Amino acid sequence: MNQLEALKQHTVVVADTGDFHQLAAFAPRDATTNPSLILKAVQKPEYAPLLQQTMAEHGQADLALAMDHLLVRFGCEILKHIPGRVSTEVDARLSFDKAATLARARRIMALYQAQGVGRDRVLIKIASTWEGIQAAAELEREGIHTNLTLLFSFAQAVACGQAKVQLISPFVGRIYDWYKKQAGASWDEAAMAGPNDPGVKSVCRIYNFYKKHGIATEVMGASFRNVGQITALAGCDLLTIAPDLLAQLAGSDASLSPALNAQAAQGMDIPALAYDEAGFRYALNDDAMATEKLAEGIRAFAVDTVKLEALMLQS
Repeated sequence: MNQLEALKQHTVVVADTGDFHQLAAFAPRDATTNPSLILKAVQKPEYAPLLQQTMAEHGQADLALAMDHLLVRFGCEILKHIPGRVSTEVDARLSFDKAATLARARRIMALYQAQGVGRDRVLIKIASTWEGIQAAAELEREGIHTNLTLLFSFAQAVACGQAKVQLISPFVGRIYDWYKKQAGASWDEAAMAGPNDPGVKSVCRIYNFYKKHGIATEVMGASFRNVGQITALAGCDLLTIAPDLLAQLAGSDASLSPALNAQAAQGMDIPALAYDEAGFRYALNDDAMATEKLAEGIRAFAVDTVKLEALMLQS
């Protein structure tokens, strides 16, 4: 049994890619996309026809609607290769606009349903801002399930649990990046690996809090930099992993055992916690890493969305 097969015994494996031709090799249950991954995919020759066909059919509509058609087209193709769910992201430029986020999320879901895809097979990805979390709470009440992304802080995770969102995506690798950059020359890679990795520690804290307090929201570690971060989170509800790291796991026969355990978490002394808007904003502001990485992530996704729009207009 290779490490990927062993991991699947303890955790749902999700592919983090817009390149659906890669999915068959790793047989993930679910798949996630984001603007950067879709931008990368449409620049490959084999995916150019999808972009051209979408613009031929919907290019006369407003660009935002054409974008949603393109994202749903990719999502539908991905769903042909997996048994589970695909995550499709709302425009990051709407991250601080609850009403606009709701409108786009509902439209994306309606486009999927028009293609015969049920709500149970789609997660709407929304940035974990206060506005995004409140929009997700409303969508969940309507039966539209959400994946709260760009999640870097415990405060974001607590608020998402309160909102009863379906799933959160804490970003392991970007947390690791921030702490490594802050440490500079004093960073000790070996000492900060595995369970000591700051990104891994963040996900473990969230996972244990959810399991201790019976919060049903699924925890899906995301944004990995190395296999060690993945194996240190074996036992997490889900892990979304890029194809290159999936290949490394599939090529290794090193032993793997679960590091996270829901039953063990229930016996831990972890106090309950809840936030109102002011408390949430202060807690997020008090976390320099999370504040910086959330803002940086929204900007980066917005930039790639603009680039994708430019390609759409050229096609």
